[in-house]
Amino acid sequence: MQVERLLVGLFLFSALSQADLEHTVTNTNFTISQPAVDPRDDTQYLYNYNRTRIRSDYTQGDYFMTFIGDGVNYLGHEYLISSSFAYLSSQDADTPFKTQSRAYDYYEGQLNFKLYRLYGGYEDGDNRVAVGLQNITMGVGRFWNPTNLFNPRNPYALEPDEVFGVAAVSYVRHINATTDLRVVVSQRADRSLKYAATLKGLLDYGDAALDVIYSDDTVMFGYELEANLAETGIELRSEGAYIVNSAVAGGVSSAEAEESAFFQGIVGADYGFENGATLIIEALYSSETFSYEQLLANLGSEILPNMVLSNFYAAMSMSYTLNLFLDGSVSYIESFNEEHSRFISPLLSYTIDDYNTMSIGALIQSGSNSSEFGMFDNSYYLRYELSF
Repeated sequence: MQVERLLVGLFLFSALSQADLEHTVTNTNFTISQPAVDPRDDTQYLYNYNRTRIRSDYTQGDYFMTFIGDGVNYLGHEYLISSSFAYLSSQDADTPFKTQSRAYDYYEGQLNFKLYRLYGGYEDGDNRVAVGLQNITMGVGRFWNPTNLFNPRNPYALEPDEVFGVAAVSYVRHINATTDLRVVVSQRADRSLKYAATLKGLLDYGDAALDVIYSDDTVMFGYELEANLAETGIELRSEGAYIVNSAVAGGVSSAEAEESAFFQGIVGADYGFENGATLIIEALYSSETFSYEQLLANLGSEILPNMVLSNFYAAMSMSYTLNLFLDGSVSYIESFNEEHSRFISPLLSYTIDDYNTMSIGALIQSGSNSSEFGMFDNSYYLRYELSF
């Protein structure tokens, strides 16, 4: 038995000694002043949010594995007992297994652990397969991704790119130097399966892709386009999705499901100036709108990010490096509903050194009390990030 253990140990040591292992630790700390999620509640909460993220990447030859885990801590008694925190805590990945541990309460804080990503696979010059909790990227939008019914970014969130993982098997076949075919099969929390396929290639004018997604409740047909505008340096892009969902709840007081079929698309452009500034503009159109009550009744729906309150939105983002240590950016979104309203997100970051960054920002919502953004108050935050 000891000889067998020794042989196993030698085999594992030999395998690991030939592999590439990389580890990173990032600690992100927010001090946040935030309003309640219920627009009828004018309470402003002050609390601290801290996330310690550990990432490990393993590669050996054509094989790879990635693990990303978070230790999450909230500090602030009033916020922890609020309905806003109860709503936040109820959100979880749409996977057949839990990605968050139970909460551990102490004094005026709460601690839990989250599995953010865990996947492995194989990649060579012609194929890439990944299995596990991963990020499924679709679309070309910078603010909105109508085609992504897996884990689209949220432009109104404190961290728009922090999205839940998807339990999936994804396979990419590089048909030739300019054409890829991707197939995805994922499993949802109710154990049902969701399927997706994307065919992407290079045409005379730029990149183009066709997307299809199918699940028990939803069918989506989409497209993606990206191209450079002659020699101007302007990158143009468009993305659209025709979505049919058979399980949209009618409202809070009525959970009766009904079918909803609509088109949603974006057009946008990016341009980088010689002085280092980058400008992004984007517009979103939706043939159908939904009420705030419908959003509340469909919190578990896979098309919730596509359920918008206005037919048309316009967005702009500008970022600029002021000097070697200081970076600034601002995002602006206008809702062209019956009552116009706007969402503004300024951010100023100071790089202390290679490991430490301090930022100050805000989520400003402006408009009448009955408008889409005006019904909520502003949020302000101070962020400190340490990475090594």
